[in-house]
Amino acid sequence: MSPTAASDPAPSFPPQVLREYALLADGERGILVGPSGDFVWMCAPRWDSDAVFSSLIGGGGTYAVTPVGRFVWGGHYEEGSLIWRSRWTTESGVVECREALAFPGDPDRAVVLRRIIAAKGDARVRVLLDARAGFGEHPLAHLTRREGVWTGRAGDLNLRWTGGGSARPGAGGEAGHVLAMEVTVPAGQHHDLVLEMSQRPLPDECVDPDQAWEATDQTWETTLPTLDEAVAPADTRHAYAVLRGLTSSGGGMVAAATMSLPERADEGRNYDYRYVWIRDQCFTGQAIAAAGPHPLLDDAVRFVAARLLDDGPDLSPAYTIVGGRVPDQRSLDLPGYPGGHDVAGNHVNAQFQLDAFGEALLLLSAAARHDHLDADGWRAAEAAAGAIAQRWTEPEAGIWELDNRNWTESRLVCVAGLRAISSAGAPPPRTAEWLALAEKILAETAASSTHPSGRWQRAPDDDRLDSALLLPPVRGALPPDDPRTLVTLRALESDLAEDGYLYRFRQQPGPLGDAEGAFLLCGFTMALALHQQGEEVAATRWFERNRAACGPPGLYSEEYDVRQRQLRGNLPQAFVHALMFESSVRLARPWTER
Repeated sequence: MSPTAASDPAPSFPPQVLREYALLADGERGILVGPSGDFVWMCAPRWDSDAVFSSLIGGGGTYAVTPVGRFVWGGHYEEGSLIWRSRWTTESGVVECREALAFPGDPDRAVVLRRIIAAKGDARVRVLLDARAGFGEHPLAHLTRREGVWTGRAGDLNLRWTGGGSARPGAGGEAGHVLAMEVTVPAGQHHDLVLEMSQRPLPDECVDPDQAWEATDQTWETTLPTLDEAVAPADTRHAYAVLRGLTSSGGGMVAAATMSLPERADEGRNYDYRYVWIRDQCFTGQAIAAAGPHPLLDDAVRFVAARLLDDGPDLSPAYTIVGGRVPDQRSLDLPGYPGGHDVAGNHVNAQFQLDAFGEALLLLSAAARHDHLDADGWRAAEAAAGAIAQRWTEPEAGIWELDNRNWTESRLVCVAGLRAISSAGAPPPRTAEWLALAEKILAETAASSTHPSGRWQRAPDDDRLDSALLLPPVRGALPPDDPRTLVTLRALESDLAEDGYLYRFRQQPGPLGDAEGAFLLCGFTMALALHQQGEEVAATRWFERNRAACGPPGLYSEEYDVRQRQLRGNLPQAFVHALMFESSVRLARPWTER
């Protein structure tokens, strides 16, 4: 290996379509890696901290390992992990870069591992470290090199970089702020880079790359279940890996790794999803429970139960990864991802969402059926049921976080949750009370929200269809042969489906795709609904169609542009991976054997 200082200006890494980005994650934070080996997004030390690499939304800063000269890109995850191998075919050989966040993650210190591998022929790469904390506001400073190890600061982050001893400061005219070098790795050999970042002082000893890689390999190997009986075992394991990568040591799972990625260009629908949505965490726990009592189920129960015990009927729809309040929405004065604009924080902190209580009961009942619900879990169930009894008549924002109404889906999910927890071992007096409440809510909802055609409508004052109405029957609010279930299912197939994908609801006249992308959550739910009806061929077609709505790294966003075959919205979207996981598990056997 022969590293030399780079003399050319720092290269530019323009934003790419979302399907080309891979995710590195350790539970505490995540990184998006582009096809040129460029880190375009990373918040440190945790998910909702300010970004240190934010070029994805115009904030500047990157950490890149890129072949010198012309190349074509490829890559894959090592099976059963979030260890990504960038792979480039160059004019003279094949270069790989094995990369990961050291796993399991340390909440206080991020450790980024990158191993440059000369897979065929010598590997010649350019390495660039341009850390800019505070969404690009604070570049690298106080740089010192000692015995081939660089140390410095970016904002309130302490950094240490090993393996880059020959890098020269000041590349691209950024005096002292950017480190760059070229590395030539002889055929068959490798070169390690290790980047450490923490708000606290770093340990005296540098990370040993061999030991860190060995520990990361072993931890991933023991983390994932086999899932051989799923319809798509490899993709189902990958979905589990993504969900595990998004889940912190405290049990909370962020809804997505990113913020500000537009759901539709220039439409203003840009959000910050680096927080824990109670609903999404419940979706994930229920999905995992379909396969077995794996650790992600316990993580979900632990986080959701704690929030219910703390907040009761005042449960927030979302929290920070440590259970705190989601900050108010604000602009960062950045260019944003093309077609979008920069948004940090989320106005969800001011909403009430009734369905979160129903989903919490469904999660807790799933854990109880696996005998994984302790005394605190049962107290949390009492709190959720009590909150439903107190607040089910109040207008609320619903699953899509819209204006406050008595949303049908929210009420019916509460019915499903009350029935599920009642049959999961609840004390007899509570069972009678909760079942009576479920019947009361169902009767009122049927009286106010049944469309003249016999299907469910979105709300008493909104007669439109809504794909969220697929969820309550799947969760047990109504029997599969209930006429309203069947009529609603057929109407959704007719009015909101396009080419095997499903939209949420009609927002305007004209083609569905003119308003927004198809919702992959809804597509996988359609697969479950058809499976519940015994329509296995149709269910499998929906599952396979939506399973394909990703790029080479196998990551799903919230929406999918059917015409352009592009991902839309934040990446990766946890609840889509959860429903993909659940569909793959459930479709592998008859619904009656669930």
